[in-house]
Formats: sequence, C-alpha cells, structure tokens
Amino acid sequence: MSDFNKKVIQEFRANQGIAGGFFEGMDLLLVHTTGAKSGKLRINPTAYYQQGNEYIIAASNGGADNHPDWYRNLVANPNVIVEVGTETFATLAEVPKEPERSELFGKLAGKYPQFAEYEAKTERKIPVIKLVKG
Repeated sequence: MSDFNKKVIQEFRANQGIAGGFFEGMDLLLVHTTGAKSGKLRINPTAYYQQGNEYIIAASNGGADNHPDWYRNLVANPNVIVEVGTETFATLAEVPKEPERSELFGKLAGKYPQFAEYEAKTERKIPVIKLVKG
C-alpha cells in the first residue's frame, strides 16, 4: 500500500469517514479487495456518489491508460468489504454494462468534475462499480 493511501486511510478512520488533502470535501469510502494474484487484503480510498443504497465508484486511476490494480482485484474477486463513515459492510461488487455505465459515470462526474477530466485524458472506458448495501 502506498504511503499516500496509508495516510488517507488513517485520517478517514480517525475522523469518522472524512479525509482532507486531495479528498477534502469529497464523499469518501474505503473498498477492501482481495489481491487477484496474491490473495492478500488490499484497501483503497475512493470518492463515491450515493444513489439510494448503492455506492457508485469509478476505476479512474487519475485518467491513466490502465485500470487501477484494485479494479483488477475486484473483478477477480467481487466479494468486497466497504467502509463508509463509521459503517462497514460486505457486498458483491457489480460492474454495470452500457448504457447504465455511462449514466452512472455521468452522475459521478456531475458531482466530481475531475472524473470527466480523467475520462478525457484516456482512450479507455473508465469502469463504474456499484457497491450495494444490504
């Protein structure tokens, strides 16, 4: 885990789900995945958009041309743990197909315009993931 992620995770947990710095002012959650190759637990912070009992996240990787490692882990092992605020729950991650993917990505980018910037920087279609609570 990068030092950046470690710091964000520590701050998130110390402040009941709120982080500053890069994530200041964003709704943030922690997604726990199982390594596709290693089988080890991985934890990554990501911004989300909430729609009812669904938490919508995107594997943007800052607009890089490759998917983030956590996304590959999630696809290989869709049973994940999610931390939101002070709650923790298990769920099955879903990767919606078109046209739902574009609709959900548009809502996420509407809340956080940097996601539209990330999509413009890359030729890949940034995956969207639904994490459904309960």
